[in-house]
Amino acid sequence: MIRFVPRERTPLWLTIAVPVGSGLAALLLTALPLALSGAPILDAFRLMALGAAGSGFALAETLTRATPLIFTGLAAAVAFRAKLWNIGAEGQLYAGALATVALGAGLIEAPAYVLLPLVLLAGALAGAALLLVPVLFKSRFGADEVVVTLLMNFIVLLFVQMMIEGPMKDEMALGWPQSAPVLDEATLPKLFTGLRLHWGLVIAVAAAVLLHVLISRTVWGFRIRAVGENARAARYAGLPVGRSLALVSLLSGGLAGLAGASEVAGLKGYLTSDLSPGFGYAGIVVATLANLSPLGVVPSAIFIAAVFVGADSMSRAIGVSNYLADLVVAFALLSVLIGGLLTRFRLVLVRREAA
Repeated sequence: MIRFVPRERTPLWLTIAVPVGSGLAALLLTALPLALSGAPILDAFRLMALGAAGSGFALAETLTRATPLIFTGLAAAVAFRAKLWNIGAEGQLYAGALATVALGAGLIEAPAYVLLPLVLLAGALAGAALLLVPVLFKSRFGADEVVVTLLMNFIVLLFVQMMIEGPMKDEMALGWPQSAPVLDEATLPKLFTGLRLHWGLVIAVAAAVLLHVLISRTVWGFRIRAVGENARAARYAGLPVGRSLALVSLLSGGLAGLAGASEVAGLKGYLTSDLSPGFGYAGIVVATLANLSPLGVVPSAIFIAAVFVGADSMSRAIGVSNYLADLVVAFALLSVLIGGLLTRFRLVLVRREAA
């Protein structure tokens, strides 16, 4: 008989091997639907790799796609560490994008060194405020934050559609529902001439490093981890659970809001209702693959971005649906969940004694 026995300590090699093995397992499992579709499996994977990193342009596109995923992955990672189940990063992303456009499309005219930090701060504050409401409901009334944050995604998206088809609509867009563009002074500079990759990536990586230091090296980080391990024990020990959750909500919502701000200020320049193809939800997968490690979120986000960018390129080359990328992400999530079970428990063979 096989029993699951809790590990006293998880080896470092196993912590690293689980996300890496999960990614490889996801690619291997994807070979089955590829074979059923009649596509050449090796060529498909080769084209995916080339489409994601086969040239400077392809690599830049992958990193551009990874930028909002790093922000939303960090948002999910810090919230989930405190057992705050933030499923609303998509709505917080749009709230941050809306605040960026509202402030950066002409409401304030200032030099770039003043206006750009202001619009990024506005995006972060909008996302933070949107998550703070469900957290207050959870603390005061015991409301389920999963339901509240999930429903708020739809409310925010409907509000965004109302604004870009109403008071914030760009009159020069020939009837297309989009906001007025942000000023040049509110635009994130490009990292390389001729490529879409912008300084949002640098900000995202810096945010990952700072969040790692906050969680692992500060008193606030200890409180966040303690609340996540056992909120009742933390409260009994005198830790301010409510304030810790409020801090987590500001961090998580602010990071998701920065995802929207960076997409508007660094990539599109204006707001549309299809700004995000699901970055908020994909951030949950990114954080899970990273085992909620802020530093691990960066390679995890790059992997997920590479899958989507590579699948698009492969789809155009051999005519296979780019929904294959969703399969890879789903298989990766299932694999990392199974792998996470093995990091917390070890399998022990127990012999039955003869009667």
